[in-house]
Amino acid sequence: MPDKTRLVVCGPGLIGKKHVELILGRADCVLVAMVGPATQENIAYSHRCGVSLHQSIEAACESGAVDAVIISSPNAFHSEQALTCIHRGLPVLVEKPLTDSLDDAAVLVREAEARGVAALVGHHRTYSPLLRAADSFLRSDSFGRMVCMQGAALFYKPAHYFLDGAWRTKKGGGPILINLIHEVGLMRHFCGEIRSIYALASNRVRQFEVEDTVAISIEFCSGALGTFILSDTAASSKSWEMTSGENPAYPHYPNDNCYHFSGTRGSLDFPSMVTRTYAPGADPSWWQPFDSGRLSFSPHDPLALQLEHFLEVVRGKAAPLVSLRDGYANMQVIEAIGKSIAQREPVLVEV
Repeated sequence: MPDKTRLVVCGPGLIGKKHVELILGRADCVLVAMVGPATQENIAYSHRCGVSLHQSIEAACESGAVDAVIISSPNAFHSEQALTCIHRGLPVLVEKPLTDSLDDAAVLVREAEARGVAALVGHHRTYSPLLRAADSFLRSDSFGRMVCMQGAALFYKPAHYFLDGAWRTKKGGGPILINLIHEVGLMRHFCGEIRSIYALASNRVRQFEVEDTVAISIEFCSGALGTFILSDTAASSKSWEMTSGENPAYPHYPNDNCYHFSGTRGSLDFPSMVTRTYAPGADPSWWQPFDSGRLSFSPHDPLALQLEHFLEVVRGKAAPLVSLRDGYANMQVIEAIGKSIAQREPVLVEV
């Protein structure tokens, strides 16, 4: 392996450009090519970055040496492009969701594991320092046993978001796959595996083919319960982007939260990191006052931490933190949400 890991970015869209920016900002890796449609915008952007634009991963690989690929193209292309990388033995980071089809995702998992190709899914929030701070509290005696959680991803996507990518109005491009998949990963991380889902959806505001608002009831295997509400047409700050402050492109509301976790002895508002706990030895009671606190952490861009981890995976120094099998498990929950919406009844998550 050369001193600099040679990377290809497939799909120079919103998240693809962020990957490119992070690659160009590191001294231990180099962008060698991009893959995407030959639009004037993409051609001009690739020229500004000093690399060529290709129509396929195969063409990019044939133009020079490549060590790994980051796939950030529209969801419908993930399966074919990731499979190409796996068959070439190239380590690959596939943006979430792994694919837009559970069957296709299963094929990727099987092929990557059979061929021993290092691959991970871009659930970048997993790398956030916020999670490490929350984990220590949620697993402490001060919090007790997880009882329930409330979560929200409420925001308003502007009209040009859909004009810039019409695929976002079609099946496979709605907020369930684009946004809720992130939250599923977080809920599984914090609360454990999900047993069943009951979900309702509406598209009455935008009237696109895909949903714009979803309400979900969740049963975890631990016995804890949860609720989550999602909307990309809600004028609200109750979302990861606006509460975490990790992406400067969004306004930041540091005192707002997108999750609330309740245990038998304490609770956590996340990501303001405000805790409320009963004093040690005190009997829990709604008449008993809480001790309030705030968890400390050191902020860092989780996308940058994800790239650093991916480079370690490519170099054989680490195993994927979010494997294709993890991404597949998140998609199983998304599949159950879709079934529940269609059937208007609770659905067990297949494991």
